Amino acid sequence: MKIFLVEPAICLSAFAMALTSPLTTQYVYRRVWEETGNYSFVSNNISECEQNKSSPIFAFQEEVQKKVSLFNLQMDISGLIPGLVSTFLLLSHSDQQGRKFPLILASVGALATNVWLCLLSYFAFPFQLLIASTFIGALCGNYTTFFGACLAYIVDQCKEEKQRTIRIAIIDFLLGLVTGLTGLSSGYFIRELGFVWSFLIISMAHLVNLIYILFFLGDSMKQSSSQNVSTSCSESFKNLFYRAYLLFKNAPGERRCLLCLLLFTMITYFLVVIGTAPIFILYELDSPLCWNEVYIGYGSALGSLSFLTSFLGIWIFSYCMEDIHMAFIGIFTTTAGMAMTAFSRTTLMMLLVRLPFLFLIVPLSVLRSMMSKVVHSTEQGTLFACIAFLETLGGVAAVSTFNGIYSATVAWYPGFTFLLSAVLLLIPAISLCIVKCTSWSEGSYILSVQEESSEDASDS
Repeated sequence: MKIFLVEPAICLSAFAMALTSPLTTQYVYRRVWEETGNYSFVSNNISECEQNKSSPIFAFQEEVQKKVSLFNLQMDISGLIPGLVSTFLLLSHSDQQGRKFPLILASVGALATNVWLCLLSYFAFPFQLLIASTFIGALCGNYTTFFGACLAYIVDQCKEEKQRTIRIAIIDFLLGLVTGLTGLSSGYFIRELGFVWSFLIISMAHLVNLIYILFFLGDSMKQSSSQNVSTSCSESFKNLFYRAYLLFKNAPGERRCLLCLLLFTMITYFLVVIGTAPIFILYELDSPLCWNEVYIGYGSALGSLSFLTSFLGIWIFSYCMEDIHMAFIGIFTTTAGMAMTAFSRTTLMMLLVRLPFLFLIVPLSVLRSMMSKVVHSTEQGTLFACIAFLETLGGVAAVSTFNGIYSATVAWYPGFTFLLSAVLLLIPAISLCIVKCTSWSEGSYILSVQEESSEDASDS
């Protein structure tokens, strides 16, 4: 008997992803520290972070920060092209062949990546070989492929349009709960188990997830998989891009502009959020904060709390305001959080900075839901393929850009990257203002899409 619940797969993947990111960053940081100079890294000693700028260790520390930031840049670039191609192809193809295949392939890639990380840390291979794991993971479909397929799977099951915002918010809540608990314990994983066993645990989580998807999860579009496909690979490839073109081509002019504006708003907001995410750990490792792995775990847990508070915010606000107003709240509070981070110089201040980020995820959930309401039910996979494609392309570009900016500015002002982010968040805010002032009327667009769907069904 098949189970039509994708939530267990999301939770397992979120656990693995939330544990992989801080472990990989800190593993690279320690390897670079040890290989750059003659200073040994003591994992449980916070004094490894030098705060005296006249000390030679301080200059060495800044050099390590630059090297780690640039290496992260190289890893992100290595996965750009394969990630773009695999994400778009897998998610677009899921409209005809079902959602399970991209879930399976992305899980296989994540499993292979973490097995490689486990071997690399056990045999102490050159850490530069991490670039190979990034390439393999992107080739099979990265996390945007996996979560894009999960969102499309959920939208397939939502018969009523009004339930989509809440259902997507529930997924974000689960993500926050799992990543928060995982982030809280990530420092203890490193301290008590070390990197090898930690990466092995992550690999086991991916293996269990793969087994669940393969043998227990039902396909929400199983009926489509029975279609006889006799076209060639090149023709199928063209059809995928043609469907993405039709997504915008067939929409009436006003709704097409609305869809483009919403997509632009979500992607620009996503770029800032995803671009600054890895900078937080480097910022916390550097002086004057000088956090160790346990404090970084606490910070990650508090940061993941935004998934829970974003869900609660959407759940409560949905009774008294439209989706677009919830998006405004999330953008403005995130802007305040970025500005505060730029001036945080103490541990207490850095922990309190998480408060303005309580609604960090609200714009992403709400804007996805808004876009899903203005396209046909048969175009959901193509829509989320376009979103995931832009997230992959923009995410790599954003992380690379912000890493480069941080590397160039860390010596004279480490908080410059976050100050710049606060300014850049004005772009999605202005774009959303245009949507509000010109064309957004939730009820009318949902109704028009439903009417067009009914007409198409009657014509067929």
